Amino acid sequence: MLLIHCPYCEEARPEIEFRHAGEAHIARPADIASLTDEEFSRFFFYRDNPKGITFERWRHVHGCARFFNAARDTVTDKFLVTYPAGEAKPDLVEAANENAKGAT
Repeated sequence: MLLIHCPYCEEARPEIEFRHAGEAHIARPADIASLTDEEFSRFFFYRDNPKGITFERWRHVHGCARFFNAARDTVTDKFLVTYPAGEAKPDLVEAANENAKGAT
């Protein structure tokens, strides 16, 4: 079973307690009403889907119910780091080192 660390509850919980909420760090347009249909569809529907490390939003539905961000490797399905919503993207080298320390 995959365990996901909630940065608010400060513990790892089973994946069934969480819901994926899309790509993280998406900037909402300042004046969404002024967008053309093409610009709006690009903002609303199109997301990156890289093979490898991606930044995602998650929600701890069956816990604190809060949204948070995570860096996850889509190849291995391993979470590198989770952090509160609104924080900047973390340094992944440092996060990978911290994750390796916790695994030993």
